[in-house]
Amino acid sequence: MNGEEEFFDAVTGFDSDNSSGEFTEANQRLTGEIHVDTSKSNGIGKVGDGPPQENGIQKHRTSLPAPMFTRSDFSVWSILKKCIGLELSKITMPIAFNEPLSFLQRITEYMEHVYLIHRASRQPQSLERMQSVAAFAVSAVASQWERTGKPFNPLLGETYELIREDLGFRFISEQVSHHPPISAFYSEGLHQDFLFHGSIYPKLKFWGKSVEAEPRGTITLELLKHKEAYTWTNPTCCVHNVIIGKLWIEQYGTVEILNHRTGDKCVLHFKPCGLFGKELHKVEGYIQDKSKKKLFMIYGKWTECLWGIDPVAYESFRKQERRGDSLRKMKPDDGPEKADGDVADTVPESQETVQVIPGSKLLWRVNTRPPNSAQMYNFTSFTVSLNELETGMEKILAPTDCRLRPDIRGMENGNMGACSHRGLTGRPALATQVVRGRNISLLTEHTSHLLGVLLKPSVGKSCKASSLLQATSFINKIRLSY
Repeated sequence: MNGEEEFFDAVTGFDSDNSSGEFTEANQRLTGEIHVDTSKSNGIGKVGDGPPQENGIQKHRTSLPAPMFTRSDFSVWSILKKCIGLELSKITMPIAFNEPLSFLQRITEYMEHVYLIHRASRQPQSLERMQSVAAFAVSAVASQWERTGKPFNPLLGETYELIREDLGFRFISEQVSHHPPISAFYSEGLHQDFLFHGSIYPKLKFWGKSVEAEPRGTITLELLKHKEAYTWTNPTCCVHNVIIGKLWIEQYGTVEILNHRTGDKCVLHFKPCGLFGKELHKVEGYIQDKSKKKLFMIYGKWTECLWGIDPVAYESFRKQERRGDSLRKMKPDDGPEKADGDVADTVPESQETVQVIPGSKLLWRVNTRPPNSAQMYNFTSFTVSLNELETGMEKILAPTDCRLRPDIRGMENGNMGACSHRGLTGRPALATQVVRGRNISLLTEHTSHLLGVLLKPSVGKSCKASSLLQATSFINKIRLSY
């Protein structure tokens, strides 16, 4: 890639005055010459001569440089009312509804609980390995709890790479397709114990009061020591009350994890909220062998923890629980009824803890979030570190890395103007241009506009001369990049 290549957002859509999650500055170059302000990137704003070290492991920042923007001044309904039933990758949203991360960095959050993969690799029995893999699959969506912000759309060819020696993995991802938008990722253990890879095609749809995200694409985990490969897909995520009311999130759908060597399968049911919110965040499932005999039961909440128990003990407890429910149903219910036609979906009340069945085994528990997480887009401690840019890193990173995007950096630093400015490619017809020299549509679109000025009789000589100069200069730049 030469230093003259320019990057544009790979998203088309309706124009918005408040503008979008797009990076559309035609004159911004993601090269070694980019000037990125790293003075605020370390959370507190203090930058030393190098990253602080402790026992050879880098300390990561614990907060963002600036608190999140308020979203109360923006009306999302003015944009979404024309888009009911449409695929949301074609819609330009106000920047205030974003969070300062690219979708490629959002995918990296799968690795927050990577210790579960290391644990699975150490287990001698296939059943125990499947338990840890199932816990990892659930933990991968735990960071989405209360995360109502939209990540920035990756540019075609955009990349993100991360090496965490303290957690024992390296990770790289890339936006490999424009339409449909597909993000591919690959990760490996630093001790050659696993490979983790896949591609994600998030299909987003707006249904009036909610936005549904269906994460198409298969995820594969390989445990190299055991020569095993596990595959699964993530559950569907739904954000409620995008128009009015308090935003809340639920995950639902069935996730099937298959061990391709042994034939064992783990079936996990992410429960939908239901009418009274009784099932909110709940996950229930089981592990079965290739003959479909249930070997292990799993239950918990994807927002909190996951437990497992022997099938016999689980069924015995559930029978007693159902017997107790039938006795309670005989008593009159004096509780308030939900009124029909509510403007917003009522946020269901959820118990803070999972009812643990005696004899259960803890498989996974979510990490505690930072105390100021609500002012940092509800990021976890792991997420806060993903866009960190230490002094000198811009000279080492690939010029296509997410950390070098000025729009994301501007939002993280609290500069709304820097992240919402629209340049030459703000028009949908030009948003398909990604790397100058690879798509001739930019040449035809821009020069046809300039040449159209030349053909108008009413245009003065000075304006014509200026347009001719711009067209000639632009054509020369395109020619030189081929």
